[in-house]
Amino acid sequence: MGKKVEELPQLKQFREWFEKRHEYAKEWKRKNGGKVVGYYCTYCPEEILYAAGVLPVRILGSHEPESITRPYLHDMYCPFCHDTLAQGLQGRYDYLDGVTLAQSCLHMRQSYFSFVDRVPNIQWSYYMPFPHGVNNPHAAPYLRSELEKFKSAVEEWTGTTITNKELDGAIEVYNKNRQLMKEVFELRKSDNPPITGLHAMEMVVSSQIVDKKDHNEVLEALLEELKDAEVEREAGTRLILIGSEDDDRSFLELVEYGINYPATFVYEECCTGARYFWDEVRPNEDRLMALAERYVYRIPCPAKDWATGELIRRRFQHIERVIKDYNVQGAIITQMKFCDPHELDIPALRDLFDKHDVKHLTLELDITQPVGQFRTRVEAFLEALGEEDLFF
Repeated sequence: MGKKVEELPQLKQFREWFEKRHEYAKEWKRKNGGKVVGYYCTYCPEEILYAAGVLPVRILGSHEPESITRPYLHDMYCPFCHDTLAQGLQGRYDYLDGVTLAQSCLHMRQSYFSFVDRVPNIQWSYYMPFPHGVNNPHAAPYLRSELEKFKSAVEEWTGTTITNKELDGAIEVYNKNRQLMKEVFELRKSDNPPITGLHAMEMVVSSQIVDKKDHNEVLEALLEELKDAEVEREAGTRLILIGSEDDDRSFLELVEYGINYPATFVYEECCTGARYFWDEVRPNEDRLMALAERYVYRIPCPAKDWATGELIRRRFQHIERVIKDYNVQGAIITQMKFCDPHELDIPALRDLFDKHDVKHLTLELDITQPVGQFRTRVEAFLEALGEEDLFF
């Protein structure tokens, strides 16, 4: 047998990057002399920034209570938007040279513009229109035209020319990262998954805040280690996590390590999980169209997965495949407080899980508040699932 999973240095590296994201970016900037751009939403075309020698860093919160954003954002805007803006106002993103947003939701848009206006170190900003109806056949050509404008703006700001060679290099690095993380997720289909949802979240989030080349090296080493790693914990109930931005380590620790009834997240359908990396850029002589098709046809966010007439909601189709492939027994739906797109999806999600006989629990999270309040509900949910498994 190899090392115990919890002792693997690669998982410790992901956690260190997760915890010391700002220190990593500052050190990268010092060593490489390049610019660092924060992005709010995972629909941002990172490859274009990376091709220009820029490090894209996702803007995330700290999960700490704050009281400084109320002059700039409505109280009913989601906690994520308040938390991320607070990080900028408090100077924690003082190393950013620029910030960008691919249009997602109204709340995030307001947080972005406040970030641009109020964070003094921001030299460059770009708000990129992005189609909401990604199931529309015109969405990819439309986005391709917007990517052309984005690319020109990046070139003008950085003083570089982004050729097909640079785009190919960036796409190769990013696709490799997606392939490697998908390989790790494939291992979670086993009866005794080698990693937990907590490990997976730290792996995925760290990929959003460090240079993908560095991340790829650690991922390759992790896959080698996992071949012989010793898994000590009992998998218990196999769970899927459904939500938006779910990088609250305390919640995952509560479910997987803090309840008397064993449970393991085997898949995270969220933008800090599989939705971020699952789909690759496919080869195309028109590199911008290749990027446009990847971002339009990726597993969509509820804010964009609209369907009318004969169109089909692709996100739900993907979740159905995951239920089967990962032998999902239970679902925890974590709706960010005040997040309308995800809240509107809840009735349909419940119907989908009922259809596949997957028990589900819905929680409304405020990422700046302690998660201990959910302990009793989660414990009762897992207890009921455990008793049901024993009965059958």
